[in-house]
Order: sequence, then structure tokens, then C-alpha cells
Amino acid sequence: MKKLALLFSIVLTTLAVAQSRSKVNFGTDWQFKSSETAAWEQVSLPHTARLENLVVVNQFQGVCYYQKKFQIHSSPNQKQFLYFEGVMMEAEVFVNAIPVAHHKGGYLPFTVDISKAIKDNQENVVTVKVTNVDNPEIPPGKPIKDLDFNYYGGIYRNVYLITTPKLYFTDAVEAHQKAGGGISIHFDSITAQKALGTIKAFVKNEEAFPKKVSLKAVLTETKNSLENHSKIVEIPANSSLEISLPITVNNPKLWSTQHPNLYNLEISLIADKTTIDVQNTKVGIRKIAIKEEGLYLNDVKTFLNGTNRHQEYPYIGYALSDEAQYRDAVKIKTAGFDFVRLSHYPQSEAFLNACDALGILVMDCISGWQFFGNQTFQNNSYQEIRDLAHRDRNHPSVLFWEVSLNESSMDANYMKTANAVLKEELPYKDTYTAGWIDNANYDLYIPARQHGKAPDYWTQYDKGSRKILIAEYGDWEYYAQNAGFNQKEFAGLKEEERTSRQFRSNGEKRMLQQAFNFQEAFNSNLKGKQTIGQANWLMFDYNRGYSPDIESSGVSDIFRLPKFANYFYQSQRNVNSDNYSKPMLFIASYWNENSPLDLTVYSNCDEVALYLNDTFIGKQKPAITPFSNLLPHPPFVFKMAAFQKGTLRAEGFIKGQKVVESQVSTPEVAAKVEVAADLSGVVLSKQTSDVIFVYAKITDAQGTVVPDATNEVSFAIDGATLIGQNPIKAEAGIATILVKTNANHKNIKIKATATGLQSGAIELQ
Repeated sequence: MKKLALLFSIVLTTLAVAQSRSKVNFGTDWQFKSSETAAWEQVSLPHTARLENLVVVNQFQGVCYYQKKFQIHSSPNQKQFLYFEGVMMEAEVFVNAIPVAHHKGGYLPFTVDISKAIKDNQENVVTVKVTNVDNPEIPPGKPIKDLDFNYYGGIYRNVYLITTPKLYFTDAVEAHQKAGGGISIHFDSITAQKALGTIKAFVKNEEAFPKKVSLKAVLTETKNSLENHSKIVEIPANSSLEISLPITVNNPKLWSTQHPNLYNLEISLIADKTTIDVQNTKVGIRKIAIKEEGLYLNDVKTFLNGTNRHQEYPYIGYALSDEAQYRDAVKIKTAGFDFVRLSHYPQSEAFLNACDALGILVMDCISGWQFFGNQTFQNNSYQEIRDLAHRDRNHPSVLFWEVSLNESSMDANYMKTANAVLKEELPYKDTYTAGWIDNANYDLYIPARQHGKAPDYWTQYDKGSRKILIAEYGDWEYYAQNAGFNQKEFAGLKEEERTSRQFRSNGEKRMLQQAFNFQEAFNSNLKGKQTIGQANWLMFDYNRGYSPDIESSGVSDIFRLPKFANYFYQSQRNVNSDNYSKPMLFIASYWNENSPLDLTVYSNCDEVALYLNDTFIGKQKPAITPFSNLLPHPPFVFKMAAFQKGTLRAEGFIKGQKVVESQVSTPEVAAKVEVAADLSGVVLSKQTSDVIFVYAKITDAQGTVVPDATNEVSFAIDGATLIGQNPIKAEAGIATILVKTNANHKNIKIKATATGLQSGAIELQ
């Protein structure tokens, strides 16, 4: 739970330390209605405008309204703001029927000053009109029916009520200051011995008289802290001023993917020897450089092995809790990835906080996919770049800035301007832009693998010092049957068996094919001398606007259940000292009469020994082929003579020592239901609502999942809300629902039953 605390420290600390500033979650007791729900209903935030079916067809588009009544006590020298983390797609905000904001753009935050509109010690009403319709002037601009993802309506991220004094630190986005606003920190020189940086704070004085102020900065890592003070400066009445403060950290604990060391930066605004305002943020000190030889993180040459992520959950769209965002990041890290591309739009602050805490490098992306709009669209896109830079500039996880409209026919002026805008906001030598078009304005070229020609794709790319990162790979090219592997090996495969788009229910053969497709492309990508990294397509299955089905190239399904490919990627992480790089071993088989006799085992060990019913089969090293010869850890393949019912057991060895063991048993007849909840190491929130997946596994008497079971499962729940189809059929032996909890919930009891099977239950504390 130490990791979870990182997500919320900024809220808890500011409330405790600075009584003049408070940041309170404003997500409870809202009323909601839309054209589909004429009457007001009570909801909590985050919220989606409509609970969709598992397969989304004709997602909700239109206008809906949110309303909340509240009382507030404010003194004359205080200000009140509403901070919206994300509203899809256009928001008009009213307080006591007074219009106070009109924001366009669904993926980034905006702050509303409500100070003059509220009534002190009386009932106030905030109303938000949310419009989510096709709009070619608001990125991503493309109509839903033609889009490769969905943008779900509603106030789908957190809202906070923020109270400050009239002399205060501004919000980074709302200040609209080039290369400024809010609190920022950047280290210009970093070595193992010393890190030199600058803290900048943008302060606003709305008092009727000038104020003399100074800054105090305290940088803390565990028990060690560093304190700095600025000079005293005067801010005139009703004006703003940026204050800079140099900072030197001796023997810094550097942030990396293996050791994501974080400091807490507390910035205090002092006037008349009194602390007026305080802000806290997490800081990571890391050195990034793209050189002739490749990418370097803290002077260590690094190849990025990553994935892509859409922020969608089934049924609720984008309305994830902060804890659910963190759980997704845990799954990405656990799957063997140290890099994630946030395709194809800005994602939540909670997810970035999790990447900071877990050690996942990030490519931050603006909104766009196969659409290039008019000048208004372009101007809105430039503003999105500025807002994204202001929001995310302090995150050590953010490595690259994709200021490119993905797979869109951008003109030269747009690309030049987009890059210039980001460099203006982040004028540092380690600010790296990325674009899908090979244009000199971008620091990094990020083609998809399928944008190249088989069989070489991008392995022969060579434009001097210019580097590339394969932003997407492993999906499309296999479906089109033009990949660079030996085609005759797959002559007997049907088209649906060749593709990387496979569901868990498609069975072993097709999941193995998906995993092999990823493997072959991974191995091929490593041949490129200019390639500094890759991101497979993709981590989780998702819905698409233009196609009435679920896009299934994920290494985990839409319910976050892993496919065989997930374990392939886990096996590619070297065994070393961090918490996510332990010895692993996975037998990619259900071991039944239909299982392939060429048995694949994924492992990061040197050798694997295999036993069937405790009879020794053999001990092997990895299988080196033209499709695995560059991988960190090629798979192991055992040639089984025949199927024999029972238990396969594999043992992994490193330097001759057994370090890990795994087994799989032939499934027997379905006998019972076992219930499990997916927490991924993050306990349920007690302060706000939360969402988790609950799985009902159809197992035999020994607890082995029956992979072809499709039993209908009924769920009963007490203490929380069930979201999803109920009853629901199991897919590949597992039926899944989504559970939404309430703030201050008590114990939650969940029971799952299926005809003819022993029922299962779970209780969540």
C-alpha cells in the first residue's frame, strides 16, 4: 500500500499542512440526466453518460447534465475553484445559473473560478452541460462511426473543490503562461554525484495591495530532506509573478524503471513570515539523452520494450477510479513492459502517477487518429499541446511527447508549429518530440511496423543519427499475410488463425499464434540499428467506433485476463534486482487431448526441465530459430510424443540452480465455481467509489480451470453495485463482472452460482 499512497499524497498533504489551501474530492451527491434519462438520478463521479454493452454499438452521443447542491463557508480573503480532470467532450459550467466556464476538449483538465458566483453559507448549485457529439473542430475530430476507438461522454474523471487565499500558487494549465504557470521543476545537469535544477512557481496576488513574498522549497526522500529559500520579491496588487529558485541535490537517488525513486517537493509561499499557500508534488531525478549510439537513461544505454494502452473499461467506458488506473499500470509492469505509449490521447493523472511510482516510461500523446481538420481544429490541437505540457511536465515517467496526429495527413506547417509549441513550453535539451511522419521537426520517428514494407520493415532504416521507435507492431501485418516470416510454415492456417486478433475463447492454437506473431515481430525489430524501442499493439482489448466488435489484439482481454502472449512478454524481462524481474516460467498449454504436441514454455531461465506425471521428459535450453535468435529469452519448445492425461511440471534453472517451478493439469469435468477479485495489490478505496473486476472460474474438483467451459453464471452481491450482464456465460472457463463500490463501504459479499456446480463466494474487506 506504500505504492497506493503515492497517488494521493498531494491531496492529503496539502490539506494537512496548508490550512489556507484545501483540495477536496467533489465527486459525491451529483444528479444526472440525459436525453435517455429524463428524470434526475443520483450518481457519483467519475461517471459515464451511459452504461454500454460489452460490445459497444452506437455509443451514447448527445447532451447530458450534471448538477450538485452544496454549501460553503468562505472568508473575504479566500478563493474557490472547481478543478475538472476530464469532461468529454465539451463542458459548460454554471454556478447558481451564472455561466462561469466553457471548455472544449475531452482529455485534459480545466479550472473554474467560482469565487464570485457562490453564496456564502447558502445553498449553491453547480450545473454542468456536457456535450459529446461528433465535432470536427475538437481533437480527435473524427466521427465516432469512423474512429478506431470510442470517446465516452460524461464527467468521467475526478472533480475537486479547491480553496486558496487570494495570494496563491496558480494552476499550471489555467495560468496560460508560456513555459510557466503553477509549479515546475527541471534538472538541467544530472550526475551520480550532483543534480542541478530550477524550481519555478507562478504566484498570483488578487489582494488590493502589493505583497512581499518568498518561497521555501523542501525536497524530501525518506528521512533525508533539503531546504532552500528564495529572495523576497514584491508582487503588485492584482498581478502575477514567476519566482525561480535554484536547487542542488548531492548524491541524488536517481529515478529509473528498475528503481523509481521519488522525492516529495513541498513548496511554501511565505508573506509576512507566515505560510500563505503550500503545494506538494512528487519528483523524480533522471537523465534522458538520445545519442548516436541510442537512448540513454541515467547514462545507461536502454532499449525500450513497451506496449500501447487505451484507457477504456467494459461497460463504464472511461469512468475509471484512480485505483483502477493504478491497477492497469501494475498489469503493464507485471507483463514485462517498462514503457507505454498512451494511444491516442492524453490519459489520466492517476495513471501517470502510477507510472511514476512503478517505473514505467511514457510516451504522452495528443488526440488524433487518421484525421486532419481545419484551422480551428489545428489551433485547438496546439492548445492541447500546451495544456498537456503544463499538466505533465513534472512527471519523471514522461519520456517522449507525441505531438503528432496519429496516422493523419498533417501538413508541413502543422508539424513545424506543433513541435515549436512544445519546445516553447518545455525549452530543455531533454525535451523530445515524436511523430509518425519522418519529418525533421520531430526528434524521434515513430512508425508502426506495418507502415514499412515486408520483409525488412524498418530494420534497414538509416538516416544518420535519426532514431526510430516502432510505435505499433504485432497486429495488422499478420492479418494481411505479408509478414517477414517463412510463410510455408503456416500454409495450413486459416485466415482467422493467422491473425494476432485472438480472444481467450479461441483456444490454445490461436493464442499461441498470436504470441508467435508478437515474438517474430519483436525479434525482427531488434535487427534495426537505429531502433531504440518498440511498443506492441496492444495491452488490453478495446471497443472501436467503426467496427461492431471488440478489437482483440491485446495481450490481455478487455477484462484484463491474460492471454498466452502476456506470458511471452513477461519472459523477456531479465532476472535482476527489482520487484518485477523475478524468475518466471509459464507452460503455454491446457494439456488436454486437443493441445499441440509441440509444447511451448515461456521463461527467462537458462534451462527448463519438463516432467509428465513426474516422468522426466527432458531438459532443454531455449529454442534458437530465425524468429527468436535476437530475443533476450527465446521460448523453450518440447516435442511431446503423444498426449497422456495428467500433470505437466516444468522447472526453471539459472546457472544450474533451480529457481522456479510451474505446472498445468489436464482439466476434468466442471465441478465448482471459484470467485476471485482483481485488486492487483491496490486495496479498495474507502474515500471514493472504486471499480474492480470479479472473476467466477469454472473449475474441476481439483481447482483447475476448465478452458472450454461456457456455463452461465449468476452473481449476487451485497454492499456494492454489479455492472455488466448478469447472468453471464463464462468465456474460456471464466465469467466476469465489474463491481462498483461506494465511499465508506462496508464489507462486500459476492456469490456466484451455476447450474449443477458447487457455488463460490468471496468477501472483500
